[in-house]
Amino acid sequence: MKSVVIVIDSFGIGPLPDAASYGDEGANTILHICEQVQGAKWENLRKLGLGNCAELLGYKLPGCEAVNQPQASYGVMAGKSPGKDTTTGHWEIAGILLSQAFYTFPPAYPSFPKDLIDDFEKLTGRKMLGNKAASGTEIIKELGEEHMRTGQPIVYTSADSVLQIAAHEEIIPIEEQYKMCEISRKICDKYNVARIIARPFAGKPGSFIRTKRRKDYSIDLPAKSILDILKEKGIETIGVGKIGNIFNEQGLKQNFPDKGNPACLDRLDQLLEESLADKEFIFVNLVDTDMNFGHRRNVKGYYDAVEEIDKRIPAFIDKLNDGDLLIITADHGCDPSYKGTDHTREYVPLLVYQKGKSGLNLGIRDTFADIAQ
Repeated sequence: MKSVVIVIDSFGIGPLPDAASYGDEGANTILHICEQVQGAKWENLRKLGLGNCAELLGYKLPGCEAVNQPQASYGVMAGKSPGKDTTTGHWEIAGILLSQAFYTFPPAYPSFPKDLIDDFEKLTGRKMLGNKAASGTEIIKELGEEHMRTGQPIVYTSADSVLQIAAHEEIIPIEEQYKMCEISRKICDKYNVARIIARPFAGKPGSFIRTKRRKDYSIDLPAKSILDILKEKGIETIGVGKIGNIFNEQGLKQNFPDKGNPACLDRLDQLLEESLADKEFIFVNLVDTDMNFGHRRNVKGYYDAVEEIDKRIPAFIDKLNDGDLLIITADHGCDPSYKGTDHTREYVPLLVYQKGKSGLNLGIRDTFADIAQ
């Protein structure tokens, strides 16, 4: 038997009851995309029951309406853990609930405490630029040229619990960038910061581009996840995309850190085609929706990214055997039509497909951890 969990990163489906306390009242990633892109949408997600998920929350998705007999069981899930970041969402999907939100740095300069800055500069041997919350693409436009002149890394944060280090690969070699992140991970543990992220870039002033050698360094897990439990029971646990980074590869027998949705989708297709183990659990993160389009507030780009995922679903289903399980969900929202550039506190859709079984109404669930259960 195989079980596959696909996380469409940031594919939220409506504001949680506490969204206003996060500044996210009225955010709705899926609905607002459907409202702004005309015509029929996401044929296969619709057949599975994506529109039925929305109706549980009291509204219709234009062009992706509910169907009478959805192929999958359908529901929506509320995040029980505080926060709206990747680590919190994925950990909860995997059965780890947090009682306290990860620490977020203040957005205005200077974002980082003096002790943190002093430790960073002493241990890395480099002074930092930035020291504020910013869009990753915008801050390299702003400070990239100065970084190239001085050799000082650009260190910044966001509304999430994160410290990010951007550096040109010709100025600071990629292995040194990763070493700076490892140092920063140790420094930030005492602040309870969820992630340190290497954000390498290339190019010249005016035409900088971020490379695909991004790397995330997650804080240590506070408990066992579903990955650990399944691995201990002899299940072949496989991570695709960012999963290994999010879980520090803990609980994974195999890790495929493929970059970008096309590569991750190809990897999943290959794993399903070449399945060798009797029992497998495959955990896939598809990050492009969030990283390339949600944060950049690109509605059409977000829609197109989901469309590419949607087109691959029939081939995945064809490779499943009777009893195999396919779950499609998300980890938080990132409404591309909303103010700002940050994640949004939202319900996420839950689509549970099992060959040979008809779909059921799973209702509104009060935790992402129902997936692990």
